[in-house]
Amino acid sequence: MKSFFKNVLANIVAIMIIGGLFFMFIVTMVAVSAFSGNKKSAIKNTSVLTLDLKTNIIDSPTEDNEDLFAFSEQENNVMLYDITEAIKKAKTDDKIKGISIETDGLRAGMTQLDAVRSALEDFKKSGKFVYAYGNNVSQAAYYLGSVADQYFLNPSGGIDLKGLSTEVLYMKSFADKFGIGMEIIRHGKYKSAVEPFLRDDMSPENREQISTMLNDLWSYNSTKIAASRKIDQSQFQTVVDSLYGIIPDLSLKYRLADRLIQKTQYDDLLKNKLQLKNDSKLNKISFSKYISSYQEENFKKDDQIAVLYASGAIYNGEGFDAVYAENFVKEIKKISDNDKIKAVVFRINSPGGSANASDEILFELQQLKKKKPLVVSFGDYAASGGYYIAMAADKIYSEPNTLTGSIGVFGMIPYFKEIANKNGLTSHAVNTNVNSNMYSPINGVTPGGVSILTKSVEQTYKRFVYFVTQNRKKSFEQIDEVGGGRVWSGTRAKQLGLVDELGSLNDAVNFAAQKAQLGTFNVAAYPKKVSKFEQLFKDLEEEQISTRIMKNKLGEENYKLFEQITNPKLQSGVMMQMPFQVKID
Repeated sequence: MKSFFKNVLANIVAIMIIGGLFFMFIVTMVAVSAFSGNKKSAIKNTSVLTLDLKTNIIDSPTEDNEDLFAFSEQENNVMLYDITEAIKKAKTDDKIKGISIETDGLRAGMTQLDAVRSALEDFKKSGKFVYAYGNNVSQAAYYLGSVADQYFLNPSGGIDLKGLSTEVLYMKSFADKFGIGMEIIRHGKYKSAVEPFLRDDMSPENREQISTMLNDLWSYNSTKIAASRKIDQSQFQTVVDSLYGIIPDLSLKYRLADRLIQKTQYDDLLKNKLQLKNDSKLNKISFSKYISSYQEENFKKDDQIAVLYASGAIYNGEGFDAVYAENFVKEIKKISDNDKIKAVVFRINSPGGSANASDEILFELQQLKKKKPLVVSFGDYAASGGYYIAMAADKIYSEPNTLTGSIGVFGMIPYFKEIANKNGLTSHAVNTNVNSNMYSPINGVTPGGVSILTKSVEQTYKRFVYFVTQNRKKSFEQIDEVGGGRVWSGTRAKQLGLVDELGSLNDAVNFAAQKAQLGTFNVAAYPKKVSKFEQLFKDLEEEQISTRIMKNKLGEENYKLFEQITNPKLQSGVMMQMPFQVKID
């Protein structure tokens, strides 16, 4: 027995030692990674700035999350503002002779692509070249690459050019089949975030708003591609409808590409363009390395413009991976109390979320505005709660491709009475008052609960419209007419007076500087990027691990639908949320 306890104790000690060593190894790897990430790059003469397959364009620091347990080479996350500023700097940098776009499956939002594309158009005015090369090119990558002086395609490649589409999954019959009930209250016939749970087909109102929005976006994007490629607009529409881009020879015939060549031949072509000898090395530099070569030199401590990023859904409480009210309010107060910050640009890329959390954030922004100029810039999404939190702005800039508006409110409460009863489960409550058990996961919402929730939704909608009327200087009737939960393109939102100007994040920053009367200034991003050590402990949380598994099993889009039913953060009261997302795949 004594030897048994000795063996058990020895095994426990061994496990503790191994666990400790493993933890120290992980911490060391994180530290090494952090130091290596700050390494400054030297730029050689005759360099080509390259947007390659490893470059991932993100909108805010909160999106810059690296997988600490992936030991293979990872993507370089580069913020949109930094990329556009890098292109601007490269325009006058004698060491940079041109830009090469070499990415097939670029994962970036429509407004991000448009901002980079506009920066490249300006770069071309310098006389320096912009070339693009592709293998199997996504529509997003081609939208960006089509701005190039010449587009080169692999002889066995293709361009997935097909136009825009939004497909909505409807689940009413599925829910009925499995005994899942939904108590849904909404204001606005266009507020279609809950429509998949109400019916099995698309409502005429939803079809109307989606059709108008997609046609606005496609008209804008297709016009730009056709103009860059010097293709007649009607012919370009035929090319897209016929899917000619998928066949390399047809891509060449219909001027989507200039030449069909292998990647090695493309690199040789760049060498010839730079007048390099055949045995000379082609100096390609990534955007992340180029930015790191000069970013620290430009840093000034005084006269800052803060860019406050709100990326993702809006929730109550604390968190890092979206817009959490408690964290966000702290960031706003930090900016408000910082005397070195002279103006604020509020960058919104959010489809909305909790009405309560949105209201908290709006209030703090209204206090901030009393002390400093507050300019708003819209990214891909500024809808519902994402539009609501913009209502403290001195001025609102939207991109043409921004999905915005969705001035509407809903409440959605799932219950499982039928499926429970079918499986022999019943639920009975003892109450002191009529609505003590207002909501039960089994029996749903009481009639009194439905009545008061309906009033809550209506009150929240009126409060939403009130703030919009104050900011946009319009009547309740005018806002209600374009509200009702309807989503608009940025172009249409400008026509309707829901935003002030069509412009980029850089335009918003420049206007903020002008309003604060700053000649020179430094741009500082808030909230700051989550440190590698914070990421380490966050990735070890049980909830994060289970979430990652579910996303892998269900896929990103299906997981979002699953969350609508199961995530308590999405069931915490009245919601202001956009019904869908649109991506250029």
